Amino acid sequence: MSFFQQITTRSQSINSLLCIGLDPHLKELSLPPNSTESERAEAAYQFCERIILATHPHAVCYKPNAAFFEALGTTLGCVTLRRVIDIIPDGIPVLLDVKRGDIGSTAAAYAEACYEENGGLNADGVTLSPLMGWDSVQPFVTGKYFNKGAFLLCKTSNPGSNDLLALTLQNQTTLFEKIAKLTNEWSERAESESPSDSSSTSPPRLGLVVGATDPQALSAARQSAGQSTWILAPGVGAQGGDLDAACRAGLNDSGSGMLIPVSRGVSRASNPGEEALKLKEGINAARAAVLASRGAKSAADGSNSSSSMAPYQREFLEFSLKEGVLKFGSFVLKSGRTSPYFFNAGLFSSGSALSKLGRSYAASIMASELVNKDGKVSFDVVFGPAYKGISLGALVCAALYSDFGVDVGFAYNRKEAKDHGEGGVLVGASMSGKRVLVVDDVITAGTAIRESHTLLTKIGATPVGVSIALDRAEKRSLEDPLSAVQAVARDLDIPVVSIVALPQLQEYLRQSPDYDEDVLKLVTEYRSKYGV
Repeated sequence: MSFFQQITTRSQSINSLLCIGLDPHLKELSLPPNSTESERAEAAYQFCERIILATHPHAVCYKPNAAFFEALGTTLGCVTLRRVIDIIPDGIPVLLDVKRGDIGSTAAAYAEACYEENGGLNADGVTLSPLMGWDSVQPFVTGKYFNKGAFLLCKTSNPGSNDLLALTLQNQTTLFEKIAKLTNEWSERAESESPSDSSSTSPPRLGLVVGATDPQALSAARQSAGQSTWILAPGVGAQGGDLDAACRAGLNDSGSGMLIPVSRGVSRASNPGEEALKLKEGINAARAAVLASRGAKSAADGSNSSSSMAPYQREFLEFSLKEGVLKFGSFVLKSGRTSPYFFNAGLFSSGSALSKLGRSYAASIMASELVNKDGKVSFDVVFGPAYKGISLGALVCAALYSDFGVDVGFAYNRKEAKDHGEGGVLVGASMSGKRVLVVDDVITAGTAIRESHTLLTKIGATPVGVSIALDRAEKRSLEDPLSAVQAVARDLDIPVVSIVALPQLQEYLRQSPDYDEDVLKLVTEYRSKYGV
C-alpha cells in the first residue's frame, strides 16, 4: 500500500486528521549545559517515546523533524531518530520532515538514507522542496521507492514565504499555485516511471505543505491541486493559525484531505494523550461545521452533497473502468430499464484487480458506521453467501487484516449440503453467538441477503450489516420510492455499506476529463428518472 493510501486508510479508521510532530528541542529535554551526546540522545528518545505511547490511538501519522535529532550529535543523532521510528506502531505511517531539495546522485542518496530499512531511517514519506524541479522529487517516489510519498513545500507558514512562493507568474497565478498544480502532473509522471506492477499505487503520490496561517493560500492551493491531494497544514496553535478557517479553506469535499500537524501543543501538555484526543475532537468538530455549512449551501444551490467522493471511491471507479467492470453505453437490465452504465463484478479476474477490490471493500467498511468511535469494528465474522460472496468475503477479510490490522473470522455457505467430511452447508469460522457482516457484490432484489439473514439467525448468529460494491440507488419501481438497498436496510434493520453509489458515479463523470458531457447527461437523466 502506498504512503498516501496508508494516510487515507489510517485517517478513516480512527476518524482523525491529526499528525503528531516529534521535535525533541534540546531546551525541552531538561538537560544541563554540559550534557554528553549519549545523555542528549537518551533524553530525546524518552521524550518521543512518551509522546508516541500516549498519542498513537489518535495519530494519523508521526512527523519526526530530522534537524532536532541531527543536533543531538554526529554519532547518535541519526541512530536515535531510527530508534524512535522503530517504536512507532505498525500501521501508522512515518513522515520524515527533512525538506530535502537536490538532484541526481545527491537526491538519490538522500532518498536511500530516508527510506532504506537496512542502513537507512525506514520512513514512509518525506517533505521536499520542489524548487529544483522534477529532478529533485523523482528519486523519492519512483523506482524501488514507488510506494513512498512526499509532501512538497508549497506555501509555508513563515512570513518570509511570501518572498518567493507568493510571486506572481506571467499567467497571473502565483508560484505556489503552480507548485500545487504540479503535484498531479508529477504524480502521473511518477507512475509512468515506476515498475509495471505498481499500478495499485495510483496518483497522487505527492501532497502539499501549505501553512494554516494563510487560509487564502490554502483555499487557492486546494483549488489548484484538486480534491484527491493531501495537504499538510502546519501553523495551528503555537504559530497562531485558526483551525476553523484552515478547515474551511483546505478540506476537500469529503471533509478530509488535510493533516493538521501539532508538536509543541502535545509535547508540552501534562497529559499528551488527553491533549491529542482534545485536538482530534477539535479538528473533527471543525470538519463537521465545514461539512454542515457546505451541505446547507449545496441544499440552497439544489445540489447533492452526498455525491462527494473519498479517495478510495475514486480509485475504485478508476480501476473498475480500467478492468472493464464498469462500462458506459446502453444496457437493457433484467428490470427492462435501459441503463447508461453497467457493472459486472465477475470481470475482476486478475490478482491485482482482486487485491484492489478487497482493499476498496475494507476501506468503505472502515469509513462506515460499522466502526465505533474507538476504531473497533462491530462484527466478529465476515460471511460470504454462495457463490459470488465466497471469494468476496475472503478478499474483504484479508484486506481488513492487511490494511487495518482487523482480524475477524471468515465463513461461507454451500448451496448443497455436504454428506461427507465436515458435512453441512456452513464452512469456516463458527458464527453461533457472533456478530456477522454479510458481503456481496450488489443488491438487485435483496433475495440473497434476506436468505442469508434467515440462515444466520437460525444458527444463533446476529447479522449486523451488509457490505456491497455498488449501490445503484434506484427505485424498485416508479411506484415504489425505496431502492432495493433501502428496503433491505429497513426490513432487516441493519446498515448496508457500499463502496460507491450512483451519486458518486455521477460526480466522477462531472470531474473526469475522460468522458464528454453526453455521458454525464445520460447518467444524470437516468438518476433523475429512477434514482432514490
